[in-house]
Amino acid sequence: MTDYRMLNKTLESLLEDETNRIANLSNASSLLNQTLKDINWAGFYLYDEESDQLVLGPFQGLPACVRIDNGKGVCGTAFRGNDVFVVDNVHEFPGHIACDANSNSEIVVPIYKDGEPIGVLDIDSPVFDRFSEEDRLGLIEFVEVLKKYI
Repeated sequence: MTDYRMLNKTLESLLEDETNRIANLSNASSLLNQTLKDINWAGFYLYDEESDQLVLGPFQGLPACVRIDNGKGVCGTAFRGNDVFVVDNVHEFPGHIACDANSNSEIVVPIYKDGEPIGVLDIDSPVFDRFSEEDRLGLIEFVEVLKKYI
């Protein structure tokens, strides 16, 4: 069980004196990777308006897909609808993009700041049904804290 209140306070203190978006996203992905149990990838895809794609940003884990079309896969679908997706079994998600064959569940939190599209937070796990309602709510708050610094 993750203490999201403490995680989000740690994020706030980690980012409070830095204004560089990439540095802050890098530290945020590292913090998630060190804190969350049973995950194999934690990072960000950033929206590129010109190509209408999500492009790989700072992350922790194995090499990943570099570009995801807006509306495709779990990340693109969550981003297009601006809706948090918790997928208990990614193999059952229509159009799932398999970057790591060991991933079995996933959570994606879209990031929009002042109505502008930024990207998504994406976390994968080798465990089926890994992400709970507590994770969903805690990671939504994590993104709210993060948005102040990106």
